[in-house]
Amino acid sequence: MVLSEYTYVFVIGTFFAMLDAYNNGANDVANAWATSVSSRSISYRQAMVFGTVFEMLGAITVGARTADTIKNGIIPNSAFKGDAGVQMLAFTCALAAASSWVMWCTKHSAHVSSTYSLISAVAGVGVATVGASKVQWAKLQGWNNGKGMGAIFAGLGMAPLISAGFAATIFMLIKVVVHLRKHPVPWAVYTAPFWFLIAGTICTLSIVYKGSPNLKLNKKPGWYVASVTMGTGAGVCALSAIFFVPFIYARIIKKDYTVKWYMFLMGPMLFTRQAPADAQEAKVPNYAVIQEDDDLSNPASLSDYDPKSEGKDDISPPADQEKIAVAAESKQLSYKTQPTYKELMAAGDDKLRQKLLKKRGPLGWAMRTLRDNPMGAGELYEFHNMKIVAKRIPAYIVCGALYGLHYDIHAAQTGHSGTPEGDRMARVYSHAKKYPNEVEHTYSFVQVLTACTASFAHGANDIGNSVGPWAVIYGAWSTGSAAASKAPVPIWQLAVLSLVISLGLITYGYNIMKVMGNKITYHSPSRGCSMEMGAAVTVLLFSQFSLPVSTSMCITGATVGVGLCNGTLKAVNWQRVGLLLLAWLLTIPIAGTLGGVTMGLFLNAPHFSS
Repeated sequence: MVLSEYTYVFVIGTFFAMLDAYNNGANDVANAWATSVSSRSISYRQAMVFGTVFEMLGAITVGARTADTIKNGIIPNSAFKGDAGVQMLAFTCALAAASSWVMWCTKHSAHVSSTYSLISAVAGVGVATVGASKVQWAKLQGWNNGKGMGAIFAGLGMAPLISAGFAATIFMLIKVVVHLRKHPVPWAVYTAPFWFLIAGTICTLSIVYKGSPNLKLNKKPGWYVASVTMGTGAGVCALSAIFFVPFIYARIIKKDYTVKWYMFLMGPMLFTRQAPADAQEAKVPNYAVIQEDDDLSNPASLSDYDPKSEGKDDISPPADQEKIAVAAESKQLSYKTQPTYKELMAAGDDKLRQKLLKKRGPLGWAMRTLRDNPMGAGELYEFHNMKIVAKRIPAYIVCGALYGLHYDIHAAQTGHSGTPEGDRMARVYSHAKKYPNEVEHTYSFVQVLTACTASFAHGANDIGNSVGPWAVIYGAWSTGSAAASKAPVPIWQLAVLSLVISLGLITYGYNIMKVMGNKITYHSPSRGCSMEMGAAVTVLLFSQFSLPVSTSMCITGATVGVGLCNGTLKAVNWQRVGLLLLAWLLTIPIAGTLGGVTMGLFLNAPHFSS
């Protein structure tokens, strides 16, 4: 029986579930892919494609298990005493509190964990609804077979440390086997299948051992799990030996710049392929993190910068442009000497806007539409302003959908020379040894596989954040019974919310990605794949015990662990790490308070009885 009188609660709950999933993609998933983009192993647009595919695969195949923890592991179903309406309202308030907090943080590029935001909000709602004694606190209810609040929050301290240990171990293995060799390039080429073996095994393990509840793969005997996992990993290893090693041998060792990406299909024939006579240097990307890679990093290039000259290309209204020009004139001297960090970032954003304004595609059209149609005089309801709004709304939608795909992540990630942040990052980078580009290029291919593994693991684990409460709301609304929350999560709900997570990554993920990655420590493909494998193993380990753990915390811990492998504490930007830790800690009381207060207000609001 559908609770028609609570349909409005179901609609509102669905909206906040979508918003929470969107924020999850813009915050946690963006942080996970920041490692690959920071290492220059994959472009931002490619990361969006791979992220979408593997997030959905992980969510649909193995995501239901962690969703069950959010549904029934924090607030016992019996605590609602069969009142489906109160149950729906409780989880709607939890989603509203968590999504609002994460959205605010994402807008201000403050990275927080969407996992712990929702867990804290659910706990706060539970206190307001059924009392603190009914919430599964570790001190009161034990560990509840690994699903109590104490077990979940234990991951806050354990996950980053465990992830750091895994990632550091993997990178030190790469360092000993390859980087410390007198001639590391041949070692990097010929040992590549081994790293594909590790990455392939981790990816297969996440699918087979955890398994989809519908397929019951996790119920298979140990020998089956071991044989399938190792067999698939060995198959990936063999394929890389047949196709990848000859391809990378021709490109790096023989320095054949005529080798195209699709020629890997030639396999061993590439060993005998003759390289051009003028092949003197391997044609590989430069993976070095450089702060002075554009005009914005050179103060002299800004000495003649005149903000007034940009007025005709600015999308701000004329009145605002005049104010900007006046303010710029009063600060003219600062451009003649040394620009501040804020001025450098403003100039960088303006440079990006000027580039986008010249594009011929939908984004260029949208940017020009906003520039050429500023709001006129008077109120919004004036007829001429209503016509302008009709033109600007489609342009705003297009900009919101496509702006992130054109954002210059690398320019935003590195500090600019001459600023405090630029000097700090330069000191951090100086303590990290730079390895040959030929060696790093080999691991860029491995990192694509490890990035997909990390994305799959994130989809398997963090989909429970949004789909758990949404499944409770939907179950209570559609059946009229609070007990329906014990039912399995439908696959269609996992698919819908995983798609929304990907949408958040694509359209708004740049806001978090620009402050992660190279802002913590020096990145390169060999370091990046170690970070991602370490984080993926940790997430899968926690998810196996149905513990929703923050992927963000895992990848951050892995990043710090690999940074420490440089042999000094100075190779890590501890200021950024401290800010991340502070944001994580503040999330718990803020999200919990927001959820509890919201639920308390609704429960105790004046109402009329029939």
